[in-house]
Amino acid sequence: MLTPEEVELLREELATAKNPLFIYDDDPDGLCSFLLLYRMHREGHGTMVKTAPKVDVSFLRRVEERQPDKIFILDMPMVDQEFLDGVHVPVFWIDHHEPQQRNKVKYFNPHIKHPNEYTPTTRMAYQISDNKEDLWLATVGTLSDWSMPDFIEEFIARYPHLLAKKIDLTDAVFQQPISNLIRLFSFILKGPTSDVNKFIKVLSRIKTPDEILNQTTSQGKFLFKHYEKVNEYYKKLLELGKKKAGKSKLLLFYYQEQKWSFTSDIANELSSLYPKKIILIARNKSGEMKCSLRARVPISGTLEKALVGINGYGGGHPEACGAVIKEEDWPQFLNNFKREIKGI
Repeated sequence: MLTPEEVELLREELATAKNPLFIYDDDPDGLCSFLLLYRMHREGHGTMVKTAPKVDVSFLRRVEERQPDKIFILDMPMVDQEFLDGVHVPVFWIDHHEPQQRNKVKYFNPHIKHPNEYTPTTRMAYQISDNKEDLWLATVGTLSDWSMPDFIEEFIARYPHLLAKKIDLTDAVFQQPISNLIRLFSFILKGPTSDVNKFIKVLSRIKTPDEILNQTTSQGKFLFKHYEKVNEYYKKLLELGKKKAGKSKLLLFYYQEQKWSFTSDIANELSSLYPKKIILIARNKSGEMKCSLRARVPISGTLEKALVGINGYGGGHPEACGAVIKEEDWPQFLNNFKREIKGI
């Protein structure tokens, strides 16, 4: 969690920003973090990071286009120093991945003082916004990043039809009615950027979750219709992934690039179905294998060892990681990874 002093500082910086630029990760935690902070004053613009889990010099073009007076980076595990050196406005980076050392940025990460703390960026954004009307956004973002909110009882009291009682995290994320919202927030981030931006713009105006799930407004109907279309395809792909669950410790499932990417979604759900397995989901895109890894044991160190000598990179949380491997190095990486997991 953020300290009271950090919360106050960030509230002041947001209140005095005339044209902030929000740069955020392309998952529900990143999206909810952005929505919570943007809806405080509804100033500025958001841009999602889709190509890789880092903010690099390519985003300087977006800074030049938007001419922000402040930049807020949310839920991004990596930010290149070259990017920070190239901007000339204050930068505030709020994250919960492995702590990084960078210059020219005000960095907020609970892991610095509390290495064992797990606080999704959404939870910190809700600390800052403190808008009770956005309780549902804070709950969706926090649950989606595999954390039971400390305010879950308040959510249950307000939305018992979405979550009737405090239960197991896996059940809440995948079996209860709120799971449809969690999937929807992930699915609207799929596809062409122009489409994604339309969905996010509409979502920023939604006042309650029932607008979407009960389709009580035209905006809610618009979002739910897209969710149903994507979900139909996702369920077919998930079934293919289940068929890969043999006797091996490793559940490996990879596929060629399709219209939408589901590596993270499939990895999360297969991990819930097969908690004793190490999950590796990958898809081939433009000569690179985009990967999501999940396990109920620390896996980030294993990934780091498997990447030695490989043209690729990766990282994330101890039990949930991402990686990008050049296609020509994929066979060697896979051999390395299988070798390293033998000791787990």
